Amino acid sequence: MKTIHPSLTNDVLLAWYADDFTGAAAVMEVLEFSGIPSMLFLQPPTSDQLKRYPKLRAVGVASTARTKSPQWMDEHLPSIFKQLHELDPALIHYKICTTLDSSPEIGSIGRVIEIGSDLFHPQMVSVLVAAPQMGRYQYFGHLFARSGDKTYRLDRHPVMSRHPVTPMTESDVAIHIGNQSKRLDIDYVPLNFSAQNQQFQPPRAGKIKTLTFDCTDEISESLIGEFIWAKRHENPFIVGSQGVEYALVQHWRDTGALPTAEPHLGIGKAKNIVAISGSVSPTTAEQIAWSKDNGFASISFDATSVFRGQTAIDTEIEHCINCAFDALSNNLDPLIHTAEGPDDPAVGKFRTALAESSLGMSQASEIIGQSLGIILQRILSQSGIRRAIVSGGDTSGYATHQLGIFALSALAPTIAGAAICKAHAEGEMDGLELALKGGQMGSKDYFGWIRDGGGAR
Repeated sequence: MKTIHPSLTNDVLLAWYADDFTGAAAVMEVLEFSGIPSMLFLQPPTSDQLKRYPKLRAVGVASTARTKSPQWMDEHLPSIFKQLHELDPALIHYKICTTLDSSPEIGSIGRVIEIGSDLFHPQMVSVLVAAPQMGRYQYFGHLFARSGDKTYRLDRHPVMSRHPVTPMTESDVAIHIGNQSKRLDIDYVPLNFSAQNQQFQPPRAGKIKTLTFDCTDEISESLIGEFIWAKRHENPFIVGSQGVEYALVQHWRDTGALPTAEPHLGIGKAKNIVAISGSVSPTTAEQIAWSKDNGFASISFDATSVFRGQTAIDTEIEHCINCAFDALSNNLDPLIHTAEGPDDPAVGKFRTALAESSLGMSQASEIIGQSLGIILQRILSQSGIRRAIVSGGDTSGYATHQLGIFALSALAPTIAGAAICKAHAEGEMDGLELALKGGQMGSKDYFGWIRDGGGAR
């Protein structure tokens, strides 16, 4: 059996904290399927929890920080970062989305860099957003992202330019993040840099030196991974997508420290499956349309109920659960969703209700996610079904908490960033097979792929 080189077998190679749940699971997937034992926790793990898994070499914590304000970050992130630091990892990674979802008011990456720098005092903060395996590329400082069979500059991307909370109007990564903090001295590193000989100008007085990295392929990944790993003592705090882990793994493989892992197989077809979706992306719309023609029952959750009080929410929850069991009795798999894409009339109705309500978007999204989680928990509990899907990064965070899960481990790959996971819980959800995916991620037949058990294609 192939083994990891001794240089990589210290207790914890990396600890990561992710600003959404699907992204958190994506990091675990990269590491676990590369041969590095990893686990994702929903809260910073206790010492007793870690003792159950003595072979772990990477530990992650999932959050919903992408939906939070800088004030929330000030109150929560320092203590969480300190808890991760107590694990004595070689690197601490704040994981962000590959499409840079953030703004000065919501999910501020700039504020995260400030907090991490004040705690860990790095000489510089490396920011790697690109992940070529995900169709995300940075070139001349600008981020590009694939949608379907085409690749777009981020500010022209058909999904991200229309994001309901953080629409992307700027593709230059340094400018976008720099607009979120006045303390950053930020620039980009081109593709042809030398990891060993590159010299960087010191930061301007009172500023935090921050570098974003161009990345388009395995060669640039390996160079960046080499730089991050070589500079881990001076710069233990890094920010980026799962591209950080792809880069580290590529470097470790190129140097022989990490052997190439064997392909991971699927886990077999499930008799039944339950899916919930809080995403309004065109990608999810295509997946729902495919599912309706392939054994799933489309069940609409009226998201405007969150503006009409708890009785209305409870009524909508009961309605969706009853529809789900009707579907199961007809040998169909229930798929409960808030909308079938951005052009669904339900989206317009929700926005109108939001404008007329005293609730903010963040609070409304949280209530919707929690409600979908309650629906999922009750269906699973009452039916005994042991496989489920949650679509939508923010939805995944809020819904997963309703299941009583404390951690996830990777079971089977699908598309990059949306594997089937095993749930770890104290109660009945222990062992649940759960797939979490971002709204813009996945093949058209993704829901069926999960039902069939995943596995590399």
